[in-house]
Amino acid sequence: MHALSAQQERLFVEVSTQCRSCICCRVTPLQKAMVVQLIQNYKKARTLAIGDGANDVSMIKTAHVGIGISGLEGNQAMLASDYSIAQFRFLERLLLVHGRWSYIRICKFLRYFFYKNFTFTLCHFWYAMFCGFSAQTILDPMYISVFNLFYTSLPILTIAVFDQDVSDTNSLRYPKLYEPGMHNRLFNEREFVFCSLHGFYTSAVMFAVVYGTFIYGVDDSGRTISDYAFVVTVLAFILVSIVSVQILFDTQYWTYINTLALLISLASYFGFTYVFSLLLKDTYYVFLKRAMTQPC
Repeated sequence: MHALSAQQERLFVEVSTQCRSCICCRVTPLQKAMVVQLIQNYKKARTLAIGDGANDVSMIKTAHVGIGISGLEGNQAMLASDYSIAQFRFLERLLLVHGRWSYIRICKFLRYFFYKNFTFTLCHFWYAMFCGFSAQTILDPMYISVFNLFYTSLPILTIAVFDQDVSDTNSLRYPKLYEPGMHNRLFNEREFVFCSLHGFYTSAVMFAVVYGTFIYGVDDSGRTISDYAFVVTVLAFILVSIVSVQILFDTQYWTYINTLALLISLASYFGFTYVFSLLLKDTYYVFLKRAMTQPC
């Protein structure tokens, strides 16, 4: 194929990308893959290839996303693909509905993941400034171990699986909604910086409020309440509550599964605090009960 020669490939890419569609006929399987590779190299674009036969396998594997159609020509294309559909007409729903939903869900998952972990980690940094940057952490190792595993995992997983911003009918009716994914608008460098600053601000305000409240605080009997275990228990509860509230703002499609996951995450904090207090003979549950009965 003359257009794919080293001297003509750049011209071929420039001309073909100016057209609404470009037909390359009578080409070999290797040349199909070369066309996809050219677009990737010169345009730095995400490519999708769809085919239904063994001669499309190279093209499907070269593209970033490969779709195989199960048909009369065998299952080679389907087995080599990332996704398989029964008929070509299902491609519209695969991209405009399921592809779009998946992109939005993954972006929400990543934004929340970075936000909650920046919030969680920076609490230790603020505390280190008040204890000479020693190895002491503001949260007990028990809380550190289960924060991502139990306290905050279920709600964001339900978003990553079930969330929808619009219905499938409207996704098909308004193809313009697909544009943010094409231009990578929902998670990029700017969004990452915003998530980081959001976590930075949340952790700073949260730590300042807790520290300022308890550093010179006393209970009803005049006893000081500024001991380490008391502050740890209160800060952990506020941390779990705040990152759970963020889930309320991020969720656009509520189901009973989302609600149940959020309630389980909040309940797990009280459950684990009580269990660890029994097993380790610590007083975290007692401190939590005291903190929630104080007339702040």
